[in-house]
Amino acid sequence: MTTLTLPLLFLADTVVLPGMVVPVELDGERQAAVDAARLAAQGGTTDGTSPQVLVVPRLEGKYGAVGAIAEIAQVGRLPSGEPAVVLRATGRARVGVGVNGPGAALWVEAEVLDVPAPDDHIRELAREYRSVLISILQDRGAWQVVDAVQRMNDPSELADAAGYASWLENDKKVQLLEAPDTADRLTLLLEWARAHLAELEVTEKIREEVRETMDKTQREYVLRQQLAAIRKELGEDDPEGADDYRARVEKADLPEKVREAALREVDKLERTSEQSPEVGWIRTWLDTVLDLPWNLRTTDTTDVGAAREVLDADHAGLDDVKDRIVEYLAVRTRRASRGLEAVGGRGSGAVLALVGPPGVGKTSLGESVARALGRKFVRVALGGVRDEAEIRGHRRTYVGAMAGRIVRAIKEAGSMNPVVLLDEVDKVGSDFRGDPAAALLEVLDPAQNHTFRDHYLEVELDLSDVLFLATANVADTIPAALLDRMELVALDGYTEDEKVAIARDHLLPRQLERAALSADEASVDDSALRTIASDYTREAGVRGLERALAKILRKVATRFATNPPAAPVRVGAEEVKGYLGKPRFLPESARDGSTPGVATGLAVTGAGGDVLYVEAATMDGEPGLTLTGQLGDVMKESAQIALSYLRAHGERLGVPTGELPGRRIHVHVPAGAVPKDGPSAGVTMTTALASLLSGRPVRPEVGMTGEVSLTGRVLPIGGVKQKLLAAHRAGLTEVILPRRNEPDLDDVPEKVLDDLTVHLVDDAGEVVRLALSAEAATSRDAGAQAA
Repeated sequence: MTTLTLPLLFLADTVVLPGMVVPVELDGERQAAVDAARLAAQGGTTDGTSPQVLVVPRLEGKYGAVGAIAEIAQVGRLPSGEPAVVLRATGRARVGVGVNGPGAALWVEAEVLDVPAPDDHIRELAREYRSVLISILQDRGAWQVVDAVQRMNDPSELADAAGYASWLENDKKVQLLEAPDTADRLTLLLEWARAHLAELEVTEKIREEVRETMDKTQREYVLRQQLAAIRKELGEDDPEGADDYRARVEKADLPEKVREAALREVDKLERTSEQSPEVGWIRTWLDTVLDLPWNLRTTDTTDVGAAREVLDADHAGLDDVKDRIVEYLAVRTRRASRGLEAVGGRGSGAVLALVGPPGVGKTSLGESVARALGRKFVRVALGGVRDEAEIRGHRRTYVGAMAGRIVRAIKEAGSMNPVVLLDEVDKVGSDFRGDPAAALLEVLDPAQNHTFRDHYLEVELDLSDVLFLATANVADTIPAALLDRMELVALDGYTEDEKVAIARDHLLPRQLERAALSADEASVDDSALRTIASDYTREAGVRGLERALAKILRKVATRFATNPPAAPVRVGAEEVKGYLGKPRFLPESARDGSTPGVATGLAVTGAGGDVLYVEAATMDGEPGLTLTGQLGDVMKESAQIALSYLRAHGERLGVPTGELPGRRIHVHVPAGAVPKDGPSAGVTMTTALASLLSGRPVRPEVGMTGEVSLTGRVLPIGGVKQKLLAAHRAGLTEVILPRRNEPDLDDVPEKVLDDLTVHLVDDAGEVVRLALSAEAATSRDAGAQAA
């Protein structure tokens, strides 16, 4: 083992490997090391004739364990005048213990690390590393260095030449300095060189792709400019250029303010580079404006009688709605004949809201109105819409901006006076993106919609000539401000005769076509249609009826496919059960009417009118009143009032109430999963309690509705038409109504009034007298009730 006594020279930014020649700028510490080495050489204290130092890396405050033995080849100054020294590294040595030496430098004993002689494995590693290194140098264009590398025959010298590599970090060079074994150094260098070469290849691939893209863009730009020049010389217009848009705007029949706005956008398009994304936004806006039918209008039908015939042909019943449409058309015709239609830029301003349960034909009625008026029809579905921009459009500063649904509906219709159906307006929601219902206020307000502004267009759009129709299942969920701008037209449901007519004239032909059957192959009698409507589909509309017809015709089609019948299939009332199974609904007159404490009331739900049963029972226990059936606050108050009324006036009504203070009363409304509320169950609850206490059952053919006060007055309620239709569907024959609801009977179809006996009452005593049976329940029933 060879040791040398050498002064230390620390380098903070350079790692010196054997074989390297490097200039080093001298500071105080380095100057001391150089001076000490030279002083030792002059005094003969070193083994060699040239001054030597041990160059040790000092990276981030950490000292290397191995340094390079370097000769001081030359001492002088840099071009800037700073003192410097040129060092030639000749070997590597491990830093040992400190010793004394001349000068102010730090002296140590250095253990010289010998390099083993190369073998075949080392030469093979050197050959592979040289190949990869030459590839890296060629990529960098360092051809002179390539020649120098090719001339290196010593594997250790080749490995230490990596000290000049700029692509190696200093920490990796320290690893090479501290590895005396040539095989270890070449193995590390081979791994690092291959990784760097792969990185260079990826970088070059990306650079080439970017270069090709830039070249393609520049080439397209030059070709586009040349094409524009050629077209200009030939006198041809660019179909997508600004000149074409200017010609289209000048040729289009636009309002003056819209034309000015469009020309401003064309000017901006001419000044904008084709490479700018704004070009696409401007063109899209111009296309939207030019596609709108600013001055196109269809001619309304002036024959009021023909319009009524269209409505009658498309829909059975709904006379109130048809009358309102005909009235609108008649007024519209007179205004047009007197030149009043466009006064002040406003039309008639009618906004009809068709409110009714599902399946009564609200949406299809809109199509019939458009056909009766001779106008285009567009449907705008609003169910679940929560973004205000869906109505007013997005501002053009947003990515993917587009016009709102109203503007798109006008564009789709192709005229400025279509029939626009705002479907399911009661299901519009609101969240952090705004309130679409509030945005509809300007659309539906006759005093504002002639200057409607869409956020995307930013020009005024006249909607005063549009006939807006809105549909909703219930009016309660429509915002009050929006409801104030509409005229409500109630579609309360169909009578049984109307359902049969609708099924015969509309539903049956449609379902025959869908089942690929002809009228000669299958037919459904009116008696069967009536049976389906009454016993299988108790509803306000006709959707369930159509589904039942579809089921029957599917079974008929299956018979033709499996065992074709010899004669056409005729479905009568007696065959319905074989196709649809047992009836789902029975007339209320068939219900057991011998049990006291059960009364039949009438109510209005989201699906139209319906019957509502109220049951009462008394039992031993803590005195008080129990209410079940998921009742709202109003119905709970009705039950309390009914009980208080009977306790106060039971003797006058012939209802024994002596046991009430000591017994528990339970009032229940079945279908507890369905929330129920509203001021129309008071008389029903009073009757159920009176029946319970007197032992006289309520006649099953009687239904009732109305609210009761503490003094026994029967108060008026709403939804009379829907409730009477429900009573008619349920098979009731008598209905008890508040006398103050007598004017509402004018809206009820005559067929329903002919089949029902309507009792108008002012006092709850009359209700009890009309509803209860004359005799008490039998002893068996009374015993069951007491139990």
